[in-house]
Amino acid sequence: MKYYLVAGEASGDLHGANLIKTFKDIDPKADFRYFGGHLMQTEGGTLVKHYAEMAYMGFLEVLFNLNIILKNIKNCKADILAYQPDVLILIDFPGFNLKIAKFAKKNKLKVCYYISPKVWAWNSKRVLKIKRDVDKLFCILPFEVDFYKNWGMQVTYVGNPLLDAMNNFYPNSNFNADNQLSTKKIIALLPGSRKQEIDYILPVMLSVTSQFTQYQFVIAGAPSFSIDFYLPYVGHKNIPVVFNQTYDLLNNAHAALVTSGTATLETALFKVPQVVLYKGNIISIAIARLLVKIKFISLVNLIMDKEIVKELLQNNCNTTLLKTELSHILGNKRQTMLDNYTRLASLMGKAGASERVAHSVYGWLAN
Repeated sequence: MKYYLVAGEASGDLHGANLIKTFKDIDPKADFRYFGGHLMQTEGGTLVKHYAEMAYMGFLEVLFNLNIILKNIKNCKADILAYQPDVLILIDFPGFNLKIAKFAKKNKLKVCYYISPKVWAWNSKRVLKIKRDVDKLFCILPFEVDFYKNWGMQVTYVGNPLLDAMNNFYPNSNFNADNQLSTKKIIALLPGSRKQEIDYILPVMLSVTSQFTQYQFVIAGAPSFSIDFYLPYVGHKNIPVVFNQTYDLLNNAHAALVTSGTATLETALFKVPQVVLYKGNIISIAIARLLVKIKFISLVNLIMDKEIVKELLQNNCNTTLLKTELSHILGNKRQTMLDNYTRLASLMGKAGASERVAHSVYGWLAN
């Protein structure tokens, strides 16, 4: 069968790659075409557009790049029609993918959505569009099932695909030596995968490094950038950047500073105490605060429905508060956070989300 996947971010690339891997196992005639990244490309098929050319953070950034975004949407629609897939599988990235879903449905294509849009956070009425345009919706957060049920929509909870990725992770026992790291305990810096968020957040992360000289700080580089991109941020500081080794970095880390997003949950599942940061364009953030109706922004706190990890947002994302919170997770708050991580892991269930989605989609198509 012919599968067309659309992923617009690094996390979507990871989950898309796991999906492709499973489809290849169960469908010997599987053919793939996609918007995605290098992980999906490694699994085979045809990469049409890399997510690094698509992801824009914040309302103003989207507005300033609207022509590019609209062009990407137009090209995606044309490519889907030319390919005529048996199924379109949209992965997260709702601003883009909900428009693609509407188009695909009008053209009588079968539409599956893997990783539900976070309509529970803002503009819940978008559920009505999802009901209209999506044939099968797969959720990865436990509380989403009841949310959609309240809107009269039946969805499938498949567990979280991060557990799949972690299950497929094989630690590099020579990680420190391979990256010429010292014997000091590691504090991992995960500043995100988009240029805009790195611009805002990485300098704040780096601003505290000189105050914790007993540790070594290591940056998780985004796969869409090279070392040259990070050098102006690092400057004279002796802080290494590692690429395509985020799980090995977390596996060896004693603590972490993490930009809000999927990485906060990954960090928690690796049992690494963390401080969550987020900072963006002041106007974009102001608009978001008017629209978003949730108590927390990190997945860890959202799933647990209470503050497990400290969130330093916008004006609070500064050197002084970050130094204080990092000191806490290196000291008196460390064990409490680790205990909460254990409870979080029990809520997440077992690995196999990608397999469950692939089998469900393939079975549906075959009938």
